[in-house]
Amino acid sequence: MNIDEKIQELNQRKENLQLGGGQERIDKQHKAGSLSARERIDALVDQDSFLESGIFAQHRCTHFEMDCKTLPADGVITGAGSINGRLVHLASQDFTVAGGSAGEIHSDKIVEMMQGSLKTGSPFVFINDSGGARIQEGIDSLSGYGKVFYNNVMLSGVVPQISLICGPCAGGAAYSPALTDFIIQTKAARMFITGPSVIKAVTGEEVSAEDLGGPVAQMNNSGVVHFIAENDLDAMSICKRLLSFLPSNNMEDPPHLDAEDVILPDKRLNSIVPVDPKQSYDIREVIRHIMDEGDFMEVQESFAPNIVIGFARIQGRSVGVVANQPCVMAGVLDINASDKSARFIRFCNAFNIPLVTFVDVPGFLPGVQQEYGGIIRHGAKMLFAYSAATVPKITVILRKAYGGAYLAMCSKDLDADRVIAWPMAEIAVMGAEGAVDVVFRNEVKQAQDPVTRRQELIKEYRETFSSPYVAAAHMKVDDVIEPADTRRYLAMALDILHTKREFRPQKKHGLIPL
Repeated sequence: MNIDEKIQELNQRKENLQLGGGQERIDKQHKAGSLSARERIDALVDQDSFLESGIFAQHRCTHFEMDCKTLPADGVITGAGSINGRLVHLASQDFTVAGGSAGEIHSDKIVEMMQGSLKTGSPFVFINDSGGARIQEGIDSLSGYGKVFYNNVMLSGVVPQISLICGPCAGGAAYSPALTDFIIQTKAARMFITGPSVIKAVTGEEVSAEDLGGPVAQMNNSGVVHFIAENDLDAMSICKRLLSFLPSNNMEDPPHLDAEDVILPDKRLNSIVPVDPKQSYDIREVIRHIMDEGDFMEVQESFAPNIVIGFARIQGRSVGVVANQPCVMAGVLDINASDKSARFIRFCNAFNIPLVTFVDVPGFLPGVQQEYGGIIRHGAKMLFAYSAATVPKITVILRKAYGGAYLAMCSKDLDADRVIAWPMAEIAVMGAEGAVDVVFRNEVKQAQDPVTRRQELIKEYRETFSSPYVAAAHMKVDDVIEPADTRRYLAMALDILHTKREFRPQKKHGLIPL
């Protein structure tokens, strides 16, 4: 063969491999509302930026007549490209090839990209669409997944890892995403360790694939999923937006966008939060009025909705937001809220993203089930996460800040760099009503007019103990500000704290309560 014939052969080979399991199976994907593995990559990365690696990779299995089967690219497309001009390494499992099952070479390709991310300091994106370990390869397929898990841990805290669940993901195909930082699941995808048929055979329980592993179940019930996407294209869009808030690695600052030079007071903030501590409101309205262009990317919106977490920008700087949600369970902290926020705090700290905390919390949720479920150790995760964080930490006390929950929401004593309060803030061991009922119980009973005397004592308690000026006098609050000036204060504080450096005792790692 001359060179032209060799080039023609090369092009034909690549063309066949790029079809994966064949046009018929790709058409089946389309009919189900899904993109192919390569189409997902094209939708995610910048045009003409993807450099593939391992297109000619083939399995080495000879059992179960596998020596007679050719699996194009061994069922996973791997390579590097750019998203909005920034380098990423990625892997996209191809369900049209052996159901996207992971064998030895398949996993080796994924690991190679993960190590590429580590070497170049670039995010790793894993598009999952797999039935799990390839049964025909036995222990080698399990070994392959073990290597993927190990490298997930090696990348953790070094580069951002994002998993997109775009199809059925069972067994190991679910555990690897669980080791990454964020999971985006499409409405058509399913994720579980064991499927409905196995559960029925072992436990006798009957459940549909949707109820067991659909995105709503994995968001609302388990808290495994962070974002729900309408379809594959929406998943790619969410991934791009998420990456825009994040640095490429733990040695960099997050992207800093241009912003306006002058910040004007926003008088609307003066009326959003009711002065009456018993009235509810949506904390997201407060957040949007403070952040650049009202842009707030909420994370795990439907899981533990009594606390709100997500990413935003203030004067072009990325910040991680943690906020109590008064319109859900009055914003109390419970087991799930503690887990949700603690994990997010640790992520932001790992990737140099300042933390802005909005406080309106009546306390930790009381109850037998909370105690039996371990609210003590779960709540302690928040104390641990905030205390361990060395990024700039700014706390805004909007209204209620009671008891241990006040401390857990990044108080001055947990090393917050700045704590400010709005004029209606109440900072105390408990609410005035509860405190009066405990401390002045007898006095109220013996009063000629118990109702009037109780109200007098409540007012006196608020002025003596709960007022933000009392906390400010004790240096637990740095300033009491008009709500309208919050954005300006935060922007100035972030500028001042941008070069913050904080050193902690040398150790392998702290032991977060589990």
